Amino acid sequence: MPRKASAPRRGRSPERHLVILTGLSGSGKGSVLRVFEDSGYYCVDNLPLELLPTFTELVRQSAEIERAALVVDVRETGRLESLPELIAKLRSTSLLRLTLVFLEASEEALVRRFSETRRPHPLGRRDLREGIRAERRRLAQLRKVADLVLDTSRFNVRELRDYVELKIIHPERERAMQIGIVSFGYRNGLPPDADLVLDVRFLPNPNYVARLRHRNGRDPEVAAFIRRFAQARDFLNRIAALLISLIPHYMDEGKSYLTIALGCTGGQHRSVMMAEEIGRRLRRAGYKPKIHHRDLPLAAREA
Repeated sequence: MPRKASAPRRGRSPERHLVILTGLSGSGKGSVLRVFEDSGYYCVDNLPLELLPTFTELVRQSAEIERAALVVDVRETGRLESLPELIAKLRSTSLLRLTLVFLEASEEALVRRFSETRRPHPLGRRDLREGIRAERRRLAQLRKVADLVLDTSRFNVRELRDYVELKIIHPERERAMQIGIVSFGYRNGLPPDADLVLDVRFLPNPNYVARLRHRNGRDPEVAAFIRRFAQARDFLNRIAALLISLIPHYMDEGKSYLTIALGCTGGQHRSVMMAEEIGRRLRRAGYKPKIHHRDLPLAAREA
């Protein structure tokens, strides 16, 4: 059914854009559709395929609808296999930008989601795993022609929203700012170019554990030692969420560079581990941070 979208911002008219969301049941198509709805797209869930050419023409000619997103999936019964050919035809005849996004997730993630919601899989009412595999086989050709294949297994709801906004709705932002993450030791002074400085000296120090003293924060055992403390996990979750929420606002202000510095006593263990983990979380959100461990020995940095 159609969803009423919020009014687009006034000013420069955006490019006419139609996004078609498809993919595996349970992969998050509804959540992604809400991201487009919140961004001013006119949204339709479960549009019949025979209406797709008519809807495309409506978007192309309408004075009210300039950007639209819709979901087409296995609820479309036997006609879904014709979607790749239909999309190719629309791209050759319609004068708008058309983006096909295919959403998927690992089998374990899908099983967990269906178990939590207690909803039946459309193809696996008796055997959930077999239904997931059957749907994956059925959609294999559609996946091949997608402009973007998005695996949602690794995302929470906020990370998925941020990724979709960056990759599809506002792709120009990815080029607008370079993000650097620097680990350092306070004994050697603050990085002079740091915009945000985070002190992680409150965490237990692996330097006092004999077997870890001569390793660094990139070592899996050192990382596991730090991560086992609740305050470390809580810090990572809170700081990653904060950064992901702040970065778009820095971009909106036209900032070209953002350097995030994490410091511990010597710059060998805690700050290194935290810099690596925050870098991974920002990459999952669609950013491309560059990580530099200022006070690690050169050999350790290059390794």
